[in-house]
Amino acid sequence: MSARALMETFEVGSLPAVAAKLQATLQALENVQLDIGITGSPGSGKSTLVNALRGLGDEDMDSAQTSVVETKVAPTPYPHRQYLNVVIWDLPGIGPASFQADKYLQQVLQKPYDLLLLLSAGCFPDSLAQLACRLGERGTHFCLVRSKVDVDVAASRSRRPSTFSEDAVLSQIRNDCAKRLEAEGLKDPRVFLISAFKLTKYDFPQLQEAMVQGLAGHKRHALLVAMPTVSQGIIERKAEALRQHIWLVALVACSINQSPVPGVKDVECDLALLARCLQGYHRSLGLDTGSPGVAEGTCTCISQVQVAKLLHQASGVMASAFTRELLQVPVLRCLTTRGLSFGTIYQMLRLSLDTAIQGAREALLQASDRPQHQLADGFSPLGLA
Repeated sequence: MSARALMETFEVGSLPAVAAKLQATLQALENVQLDIGITGSPGSGKSTLVNALRGLGDEDMDSAQTSVVETKVAPTPYPHRQYLNVVIWDLPGIGPASFQADKYLQQVLQKPYDLLLLLSAGCFPDSLAQLACRLGERGTHFCLVRSKVDVDVAASRSRRPSTFSEDAVLSQIRNDCAKRLEAEGLKDPRVFLISAFKLTKYDFPQLQEAMVQGLAGHKRHALLVAMPTVSQGIIERKAEALRQHIWLVALVACSINQSPVPGVKDVECDLALLARCLQGYHRSLGLDTGSPGVAEGTCTCISQVQVAKLLHQASGVMASAFTRELLQVPVLRCLTTRGLSFGTIYQMLRLSLDTAIQGAREALLQASDRPQHQLADGFSPLGLA
């Protein structure tokens, strides 16, 4: 957090007034509704991608039903398994036997979606290309996705084992898709090649970035924290988003529902809020139970006792110096009675997040069977050091 950020955000006022405003902002950040629609050609793997974005397999409980033929007759909502405010909509397929572009816009896309993914498992059919053109005219945020490229890669390797080049196959697919879309009037189409079964490969990380870029504010944050953690790039984007709100959580935690922290002198806060926040770091970064790279049976639930231990670790000279600097800012003088609490909480959240980020990097490396780096010593994300 920078002093400038707070000066720009708040007018001079009492601590209760500032805290109430920030609490409302925090609640809005956590509860903003994000609707993502997925449509495409019949058999393009729409439902499988719905499940993948929700962190589920096709056979998991509450997963979207998958089939080799089109089965959807109406939009079906599937809330993210961990972020219920993020809803992935499995939309009916579009094609000659179902809907054409104009009819699809009128009958299926009446609801405004924050983001649309348009899928094809082969050449983009005319109806899907025309839908993309209509969406572009409307200013709707959408991404073009060529799915099941792992099938094409495997088939090419089988047919031409001696001359096979994965890069050449992918380049050919991408160019063919672009030419077909341009022929239908779409200017400079960007097509993302993915496999819903291999999210760490092909263009899925680039697709994630494009999805995020088309959103702003709370909705961008909601998408970022809910995204599958499948690349170092998305870990860094998540880290950036989470760091931006440390000051927000810290100020609310030391100003509302606060109580003395056992074993930490002169620090009062809402331990339950901080426990939820730290658990949220682990969940967003893929460090919760069952995530890749996390040992089976591992419990990452964070208790209020563990939060108190973390606060004790973070207290001391660094927190005191930070607090003194903070209180030089005129707009923050209302923190005089909460300054040490705020400084300690902020340091604890920052250190805990940094440790969780490093853990996510290592978990990703472990999942991809690459050499791991050593975790930094001196601060335990669970307060057990």
